[in-house]
Amino acid sequence: MKKTAHLAGLTFATIFGFSFLFSKIALDYISPVGLIAYRFLIGFIGFELLRLLKVVKIRFDRQHWKLWLTVALFQPILYFLFETYGLEKTASGEAGMMIALIPIVVSILGAIILKESPRKSQYFFILLSVSGIIFIQIMKPNNVSGELIGFALLFLAVVSAGLYNIASRNASRQLKPYEVTYFMMLVGAIGFNFIYIIQLAFGEGVQAYFTHLGQIELILPLLYLGIIASIGGFFMMNFALSRLPAHVSSVYSNLSTIVAIIAGAFILKEQLFWYHFVGSLMIIIGVYGTVHQNHVSSQKKDVSL
Repeated sequence: MKKTAHLAGLTFATIFGFSFLFSKIALDYISPVGLIAYRFLIGFIGFELLRLLKVVKIRFDRQHWKLWLTVALFQPILYFLFETYGLEKTASGEAGMMIALIPIVVSILGAIILKESPRKSQYFFILLSVSGIIFIQIMKPNNVSGELIGFALLFLAVVSAGLYNIASRNASRQLKPYEVTYFMMLVGAIGFNFIYIIQLAFGEGVQAYFTHLGQIELILPLLYLGIIASIGGFFMMNFALSRLPAHVSSVYSNLSTIVAIIAGAFILKEQLFWYHFVGSLMIIIGVYGTVHQNHVSSQKKDVSL
């Protein structure tokens, strides 16, 4: 089962890595909030079809409301809001460095709330993985803007992501990973579409909600982000969180940086530099070390039992 969980970690890292590419394409045609709104709407419709076709069974028990509402509040609502508006006020390099701190925040919160403390060696490998991302961002030219409000918003995004990891891990004790994912899609679709329609009402007009969907260039990016990334990616992440300590599952997200770099180079023809390779190696070693040390720790527990 643990092997399946680690495979899920690699899968969601790959999916989210490609999501940067498709988001970049889609943002040439719609606003960030519009992209998020359509993404979760498509994700929810897809998941609702699975429910209606009885491929998945979703329990709507009142006793579970607090669990899934807590998860959905932190991810996608608060995380995407803070990240989206934080990105508007900072350079992409700064954003990358801030988001890279998520595994560290998860490790701290996991130790405090879930009592899942990483081993000392795991702290080293988590820091190494995070340092790889920060190294890549630092080496990029013209990546500093110094907007304090942007940093504050991105920090809140990091905290939201950390709390999401904890909330999802806690919810997995009573809910199935696909149930958690379903409710994330539901809350995301309602929340972000409400915000987007309000924005359009005071801007382009509500009719733009439908005219944007008529742009053929948006079809592939929205399908990928709505179906593959939102349903598949978040399901894999919730599945990994249900089987692995939060600090182990969260470190897999750093691999998405490598996937994004590779996708950008081969598809968008973005140039690769030496620091991309050095930083990527640091990330890979950090992730492998964190996972390996968790395996060693599990074996020791089994022997002691």
